[in-house]
Amino acid sequence: MPSAPLPTPAPPLSPALVRLLAIACGAAVANLYYAQPLLDTIAGSLGVSSGVAGLLVTAAQIGYAVGLMFIVPLGDLVDRRRLVCRLLLVAAAGLLVAAVSPNVWVLGIGTAIAGVTSVVAQVLVPFASTLAGDEDRGRVVGVVMSGLLIGILAARTVSGVVAELAGWRAVYYGGAAVMLALTGALWRALPDVAPTATLPYRRLLASIGTLVRREGILRRRMAYGAMGMATFSALWTSLTFLLSREPYAYGDAAIGLFGLAGLVGAGAARYAGRLADGGREHAATGGFWLAVLAGWGLLAFGTTSIVPVILGIVLLDLGIQGQHILNQSTIYELAPDARSRLTTAYMTHNFLWGAAGSAAGALAFTLGGWDGVCVLGAGFTAVALLCWWDEHRRPAVLASPAA
Repeated sequence: MPSAPLPTPAPPLSPALVRLLAIACGAAVANLYYAQPLLDTIAGSLGVSSGVAGLLVTAAQIGYAVGLMFIVPLGDLVDRRRLVCRLLLVAAAGLLVAAVSPNVWVLGIGTAIAGVTSVVAQVLVPFASTLAGDEDRGRVVGVVMSGLLIGILAARTVSGVVAELAGWRAVYYGGAAVMLALTGALWRALPDVAPTATLPYRRLLASIGTLVRREGILRRRMAYGAMGMATFSALWTSLTFLLSREPYAYGDAAIGLFGLAGLVGAGAARYAGRLADGGREHAATGGFWLAVLAGWGLLAFGTTSIVPVILGIVLLDLGIQGQHILNQSTIYELAPDARSRLTTAYMTHNFLWGAAGSAAGALAFTLGGWDGVCVLGAGFTAVALLCWWDEHRRPAVLASPAA
């Protein structure tokens, strides 16, 4: 697969720039989740049913999937500094459309635009990996990914609080303002780094499949990521059903606060990157997946006490986010000139399994209650641990390119 020679390395990343990249990733991906706790309020405000309002989430997800497939690979082909800033500007425009929308359909268009351009977070992660030195690439990816994961978990809480204080439109006005501020900050802070690929765009997209076929380690890490995203989605989709019913019967605001428990795990998982830098990816992957299994073990007692629910969320998020950071740190070493395309392969696969996990979690709760959800989550975890054990037994299989 022809590609351009690797460019001259950029100056070392400063701690301030690493933090800015983490903040940008978290703020960008939060655009996808602002609407989730506001659906009932939006439905009442715009005079539509809850089902129609729920399509806003679908619009954002479809937009994000389109962006993963067709925009993220451009990170290997064009000036990433310009790409990042343009995406942030379009995201701000989409959020402003959402803020002033007179009806749910215009709101859906704004949400979809914000969803497509929220993939700027997935452009920034491989960009950070490229800017980092070999000795601390895992640490940098860990910090930046922690920002992204905190954005996912905190978005619902922030959205609910802002909407209660100033109305749901203020959430979108605020999001647009953040995107504009980040555009200016990143334009000044990011270095110019030459593109790493010279392929025509169509061949660039086709080369993603070539990477998946060629790299056994990528396929393995995609399997881990898929099970992690399915587990994560099954938990957070079904947790609302558990907490909104007896014996808890919590309201929307209280349920949203449970995202804060996930922040503990996400914050701790940033240190997974250091394990990758130390060459301990395999052992650490197994450890993180055992943490996920322990999390489901605690969650299984969730119908009798809230304490195991909180502790289970912390452990489960720690394990899922830790293995996710290890996955990305590992795959970025496979083809330094194709990191954006590696991200597309890995994240698109994750996204599809996340959607499947959400649907499976809702079905499991319908058929088997909270116990059914815990069995489902433990099943996804068992698949990941079996993959890990197979890797433990046959590491040489992944050491050479697939035929």
